Amino acid sequence: MSLRSDLGRVKGLGSAKAGVHHWRLQRLTALALVPLSLWFVASLMCVFKASHAEVVQWVAQPHVTVLLLALSIALFWHLTLGVQVVIEDYVRTPWKQVVGQVLLRAGAGLGGLLAVVSILKISLGLN
Repeated sequence: MSLRSDLGRVKGLGSAKAGVHHWRLQRLTALALVPLSLWFVASLMCVFKASHAEVVQWVAQPHVTVLLLALSIALFWHLTLGVQVVIEDYVRTPWKQVVGQVLLRAGAGLGGLLAVVSILKISLGLN
């Protein structure tokens, strides 16, 4: 006895065997974002009234740089995983799915790259 419908058996639709990996990555990035986001908000509250030079000095500290890089990478990776699922689930036209996925990857990639380069530039004193 199969749990698949007649239509599902005829079309051969079933698991692509990649969903668990994607689901785990999304949960791992979400788990990483919890402490990183709490740290980031608390840190921003501490440097809220600081001058530009003080904030640059704060970002240049090695532990702050590493945490900001981890936050940026986890944030853009989590964003990509989440929006990918939305596109796969709600965009029905195949060419629109492809365009959406390409734009998602390009936008998230450029945003993540911009964040990482900006953090490193400030950290290394190249501003």
